[in-house]
Order: sequence, then structure tokens, then C-alpha cells
Amino acid sequence: MFRQPRASVLRPLVAAGVRYDIVSLEVAEGSFPGLSRLPVSLKVLAENLLRHADGVVVTDDDLSALAARADGRDDDHEVAFHPARVLVPDASGVPLVADLAAMRDAAVRLGKAPEAVSPRVPIDVVIDHSVATDVAGRPEALERNLEFEYARNRERYAFLRWAQKSLPGVRVVPPGNGIAHQVNLEFLATVVTDVPLGDGRLAFPDTLVGTDSHTTMINGLGVFGWGVGGIEAASAMLGEPISMLVPRVVGCRLVGAPRPGVTSTDVVLALVERLRGVGVVGAFVEFFGPAFAALRLEERATLANMAPEYGATMGFFPIDDETVRYLRLTGRGDARAALVEAYAKTQGLWHDPDIPRAGFSAVVEFDLSAVEPSLAGPRRPQDRVPLSQVPRRFREAFADPAAGRTAPGGAGRERPVADGDVAIAAITSCTNTSNPSVMLAAGLLARNAVRLGLRPRPWVRTSLAPGSRVVSDYLARAGLVEPLEALGFHVVGYGCMTCAGLSGSLDPAVAAAARDGRVVAAVLSGNRNFEARIHPLVRANFLASPPLVVAYALAGSVLWDPEREPLGVGADGREVFLRDIWPDDDEVERCRRACLGPDLFRTRYATVTDGGPRWEALEAEASPTFPWPAASTYLRRPPFLDDLTLEPAEVADIVGARPLVVLGDSITTDHISPAGAIPEDSPAGRYLIAAGVEPADFNSYVSRRANHEVMARGVFANVRLRNELVPEREGGFTRHWPDGTVMPVHEAAARYAEERVPLVVVAGREYGSGSSRDWAAKGPRLLGVRAVIAESFERIHRSNLVGMGILPLQLDEGVTRRSLRLTGRETFDVVGLGERLAPRAWLDLRIHRPDGTTGTVRVRCRIDTVPELAWFRHGGILQYTTRQLLRGRG
Repeated sequence: MFRQPRASVLRPLVAAGVRYDIVSLEVAEGSFPGLSRLPVSLKVLAENLLRHADGVVVTDDDLSALAARADGRDDDHEVAFHPARVLVPDASGVPLVADLAAMRDAAVRLGKAPEAVSPRVPIDVVIDHSVATDVAGRPEALERNLEFEYARNRERYAFLRWAQKSLPGVRVVPPGNGIAHQVNLEFLATVVTDVPLGDGRLAFPDTLVGTDSHTTMINGLGVFGWGVGGIEAASAMLGEPISMLVPRVVGCRLVGAPRPGVTSTDVVLALVERLRGVGVVGAFVEFFGPAFAALRLEERATLANMAPEYGATMGFFPIDDETVRYLRLTGRGDARAALVEAYAKTQGLWHDPDIPRAGFSAVVEFDLSAVEPSLAGPRRPQDRVPLSQVPRRFREAFADPAAGRTAPGGAGRERPVADGDVAIAAITSCTNTSNPSVMLAAGLLARNAVRLGLRPRPWVRTSLAPGSRVVSDYLARAGLVEPLEALGFHVVGYGCMTCAGLSGSLDPAVAAAARDGRVVAAVLSGNRNFEARIHPLVRANFLASPPLVVAYALAGSVLWDPEREPLGVGADGREVFLRDIWPDDDEVERCRRACLGPDLFRTRYATVTDGGPRWEALEAEASPTFPWPAASTYLRRPPFLDDLTLEPAEVADIVGARPLVVLGDSITTDHISPAGAIPEDSPAGRYLIAAGVEPADFNSYVSRRANHEVMARGVFANVRLRNELVPEREGGFTRHWPDGTVMPVHEAAARYAEERVPLVVVAGREYGSGSSRDWAAKGPRLLGVRAVIAESFERIHRSNLVGMGILPLQLDEGVTRRSLRLTGRETFDVVGLGERLAPRAWLDLRIHRPDGTTGTVRVRCRIDTVPELAWFRHGGILQYTTRQLLRGRG
């Protein structure tokens, strides 16, 4: 969607001999003093507001409020951000397209043209979340996994082909090309984009929202954008702005330089720990300082990628010489690089360490020289642990299970599986595979290990899943593919794979031991290690740099002490230590310079949207509405718009609600809506079996996200969920009240629905952290959840709840489920929602206890903005947006 800017703020810009028009912040400074002194991230937002200013959706008051940030005013003010594009992986892209198709069906039912529901903003769908590590450690792994991927996901991929042909502005990157965020970094992002304007062209910053929380990776390239839920992305794609309170901006001043042997992975794990401790949830973190320029672009992308892990909306790096260098390296061309440099310098978006910083709410100093080699785990990415302390952390977390442990130098497969054994060693995830330095370091370490005669332990499942095909190209050019393969790190696919929980089967002996209670571990170069995410049988999950992943595959145990114990015994009979094979930083740099060049990127990305014979063979015809296959267990029209009318009903009070579950702190979207394998004995598994699907063909929850029957049965079905209503067991169980019967969550919700009892969820701090998973809100909505009562919410999930018509209620400071002495047998009322509901209003929560007494506590309504209130009053963002489009207001 494109709006003609006001002529009064347009000024010319010439770059590489081409004339552009720009919306000038320098000109706007006269009307809005302070814009020039804002943090760079807020300047990008200012340009966006100025370009879309219409006096209605974006007003001069919005720009004045933003400019006032330069003088330290930090008042809440709501603004409307218009992203230039939307980025989605297939995991959220398929349900997003399903929602659009359902909106078109609703239009037809209401006598409107289906084409009224069409994208106004370009959308890129990168298919990266569906390939599983079925085959690993073998030369044929890549081709076999791609074959399995197409066989399982043919219906889903044909659906995306239909979208590509039927919905304007939809571009699809087919399977086998890479991870959305790395493809975005290396190819899709322009940094500064341009569109026709009269006889010339208008240049403006590249901005986006994405349906994966790690969309923030692109902040490392100076691109403004972050992760949102799928339902909010659908709204943005249809022309609705992203409503937001102007965030506080925390400056992160980078000083020092990493010590030898410290990788960017070590740096980001330390940064996550530090910023989580400071408290940056919902903020923009903007990096600057004397060490800024020394960080390579790919290292910046690593730090930006994990903004969700430190809780920030963005981890933003302004544009500088390194940005321009990277654009040239990745084949974007001199003209684009020249435009980016000229635009950034003209608009004040260029990083200058000498410019005084204004508008920061706080400044945090982060010393790179203090970082040491580390892992994070065993359950959360913010739980950093120094490398030497990993055995101790494991023992503390799992009650000292070291008895029976065999030293790393022990024999082989015939020995018993021991606690701490590494079951999975995976080089995976965009966070690290986008960084040539750590990938080359992994290859060089593998080469050194092979030369000395080391091999991985036979119980370790090894895999290499690069984030783009360019990674394989430069590893091949460096001569490092062979040593990696010699250690079992064959390429298994170009997708998220293990990081998304699609890690494949464990060694049978390891799996049997894990079922019997042995605590085995995964070591992966990913960004998420939540409980049961990587594999349901693997209880200890540690994040590590790619070279450390290789090292742990050689050691075979997380109880290995890297400072005192050998990795193993070499071919000459001598013990080999980690220090003996760790590559020198200078060698990594020489290797990097020798094997990287623009030709690699230009060649690979010239055909990135061509899917080859498998993709072209998918049957999909263009049509205004989608012909839903009646017998499909993958694609079912979502039910959220089935009863849509042109006018919304009044918001009903919540009266007599029962708690479906009562949960503790740090409940992730993985806990709420799992992404990995579907257990045979789960409600979702039983549904699929009843539909004629064999367990071998279940695929995963990720692949079934366009079937609401599967996804509703997966709500709160994580095998590691701890529901305080059922403290005696883990998993997706709850109690139905008032009888107290223990049953699966889905069955309890169905019984409450028959009894016409509304439901609530009660939780602790940081409810909904982790992935931006819209089904973590869609699923509870289908189960009848009307509100979530929590001590605090993570940003994306809070918005998703509102977008699905679920009311987020935050307990007052110091009030918890424990201080309220909740047992789960209470009922809850929230009344006056018709007249008292307002953004961030205080509401009364009535608690009716089993003894007949009633108490009232105040709760904060976490509907944060006026547009969010409109979504909620319409029953959700899908209902709101559909009505707007059908009324001609989109």
C-alpha cells in the first residue's frame, strides 16, 4: 500500500547518478523540533509517520509526541506504523493464507466480491519450517529429507502455490533454499527501497513485520522491523497499520573487543543474560559505541536475531560503512549500496559515534572483552553458563544424575547410556548459520579433529542445517565439507529443522534409556531450548556456537570438562584436548576472505524463487476463492469467521468462569501450543487416527496448523507442562470442576463448553514468551478461554491474545496467584466490559471461593491501544479487518 506524501516535505536526493525524492526529516525538523536528535530507530519511525501523515490515521500530534522524546519526555503515545512488506515462514504462512481464504469465503457469504480481501502490502513466504531431520549422518540426507518433506506437505505447498497464483503481491521461496531470516538478510532486504512517484522515484527505509519472532535478525542490517503474530501480520498485509505505543529506547553502548577464541555466539548469550537482567521487554534496543564499527554485519545480525530472547521489540544497528560493505558482498550491487549510503547520511540515519545521544530512556554498557566461551541452558536461552561450569549446571538442574557416567574416553556404543550423554549435536538455525566466521570455525575444528583421528561418539545424532545454500558453497570453496561429513555433519536440509523441534529420531538405545529416566542432552547452535521443544525425550538442551557443537559431538557428554578432560584419544593413542583443535582467529579470518564473494550470492539468489520439478508439479489453479478439500487432514477452513455479520455484537461480561489451567512463570508459546511431533496417545493423535491417518504420517503440529481440529487438541499439550491444578503429573492434563476429575485439557474444555461455562487461564510472570505463535492464542480461543490473568505478558503474545478476542488481565504489582491463595476451584467474574473497557484501564476481578466468600482485586486491562480495543470489540482482528474491507475502509 502506497500513500502520496505531502509535497512540502519532499526533497531531491541523487545517488549513483539517479535522482530520487525523499521525505526529508531535515525539513520536518522545522515543524517538529527534536526529530534530528532522536535515536536512529525512532528517526526511521518518524519518516514512516511523516510519509503516511493524513491528519486522521497519522497526525501532527503523533510527530510532535515522537519529537518530544529527544527532550526526555517518555509519555505513552499511540502511533500507527505502516510496514512496507511482510515476511512469513510457511509455519505461520499457511495459517495466514488460510485466514485470508476464509475471509474471502466470508465476503462471498455476505454478498461481497472476494477480491475485496487482497494484500495491499507485498508478502514473502519462505518455506523453511517443515523439513525434518529424518535422515542424518549420511551423504543422501539432504535429498531424502527433501523427498520426505514434499511427500508430507504436498497439500500445504499446493495451497501456497494457489496463493502465489491467486493473491496479488504474494511471492514464495520454495523448499530447500534457506531460512526466512537468512534469506531476508542475504537477499530480500533492500535497506532503502524505492517506488515510482510521478516521473521519478520515491526512496524510503525498508521496513517490515514478520510472523516469526526472529524477524529482528534484519535489524543488524539497519532495517526497521520485528515479529508479530500471524493474525496481526494478516491485518498489516491487508493495509491496516500496526498500532503501537511509542516504545522506550534503551541504548546499548558497546565497548572493548572479544578475546581470542570468543565467538559471536558467546557474545549474544552473554548479551541475552545481561539485557534480561536489565529489563528491556517491549523496548527498542539500539546499539552504538566505540566497538560498534568493529562488529561485522553478520555478528550484528546474530545479536539482533536474539532480541526476543532478551525481550526487546528490536535490537537495532544503524547503517554505516559495514552495512554498505555487506550489501556489496551479498551481490546487491553498487547502485543499491550507493543509494543506501546517500540516503542514510542525508536523513541522519548513519551511525556516527561522535554524535551525542538523546532520547534514550536508559543506557547500558556492554563490554565485549568480558565475554567468555559459554553455553545457555538447560531450559532457557537467557540462562548462560560458562563453558567450564556446564557439568555443574547439569547436575544442579537434574539432581546430580552423574552416577554411572562413562568418561568421554570410554569405548563405544556397547556401553550403557549415561546421564548427560549428548543425544543430538546440531548445527542449525539462522542465528549462527548466517555468520561465516562461526561456520568456518566449525569446519576448521572438524578438519583439525579428523587429522588427529577423532570421531563423534556413536550415540550422538549429528546434523548440519545451513540457513542458505550459500553456506554450503563457501564451505565447499574452503575445502571444509569433507571434514564436517567425516564427523557426521552432512547437510540435512536448508531450514530450521532441529531448532524448530524437527530433530528426527534418536539412537534407539538412547531413546529407550531416556524413556527409562536417563537425562540425555542436545547441544545445538539454535536460539530456542525450551522444554520438549528440541525433542520430547531430551530434557537438557544447551545452546552453543557451531564449533562447540562439533566439540560436544566428539566428547559425547555435557559432563565433559573442556578445560581438564580430553575430547578423546587420537589415532596415535594420545589424548586430544579442545585447545589442540580449536582454530586460530587469524586462520578463520583468512579462510573467510578467501572463500566469500558476491558471485556466490548472485548465483544462488538468481533462481531462489524457482522451485524445480517438485515445486512445478504441484497442482494449483488460480481462483478467487480456495476449493477446500473435504477429506483433507491438513487444510480445513478456520472457523473464526463462520458466523460473521457486518455489525459486531456487544462485548459480553465474563461471569462464572472456571480456570482451565493454573500455570507458573515463563510459560512459553511452546508450552501453550507445541510445534514438534504429535504423540500417538495425545488428543491430536487420537483425532488423526480416527481420521484414518497412520502415526507414521502424523507429521508435526507445525505442519497441521491449517487444521484447527488438530491444533485445538494440542493446546496445553506440551509433555513438560506443569499445571498446578494437577501437580502430581506433567503434560496436558487438568481438573474439571466442581467434580475435580483429572482429564486431558481438550476434554475438560469440551465438557465446560457443554455446560456453558466460560474459561480463564491463570499464570505467573512472562506469560507467552518465545515464538510468535498465533495458535497459542487461536487454540485457547477455540477452547472457550475468555481471559488470561497473569502477572506479566510477553509482547507478541499479549497482542495475539487481543487479536483473538481474549482479554489479557495483568495482576497489580506484588499480587500473584499464590498471594491470592488460588486453588483452582474458584470462579471468576469480570463485569462492565461494555462501558468500562478502555486501553490499560483498571478493572475489577471478582473471585468466588468454594467456601462461599467473594473477594475483589483490581487488574490492568492489557488492551494497550485504541485500535486493539476495536479488534477486541469486534471479536478479534480477523473479524475487524474483514468488516473494514467489506465496508470499503481497508
